[in-house]
Amino acid sequence: MLNYAGTPPLAAMAETDSRQLIAAELRSLIARIEISMRLIDAAMEVDDDSAASIADLGSSEIVVLDDVTPRFATASAALNACRAELGHALKKLSESGNPA
Repeated sequence: MLNYAGTPPLAAMAETDSRQLIAAELRSLIARIEISMRLIDAAMEVDDDSAASIADLGSSEIVVLDDVTPRFATASAALNACRAELGHALKKLSESGNPA
């Protein structure tokens, strides 16, 4: 868990500096979400490979019940939505710095 106790309040910073700090944090969050999504994709590929190798054994009596993939897919969709919202926030923040 991050400790923000020593972080200076944004009100004491220049508007440009605080906007840049917020934008950097949003970009960092987006990058962390993308890493998590890649990890989920890799885990789903491992599960698919395991199921395929069991099926390749040739037995018609083996049934693979995959109850993990739907949870991975749900988590990935939630992260994708979060990434989109953070991207939207970053776009709005950058637009607020430009005079209309």
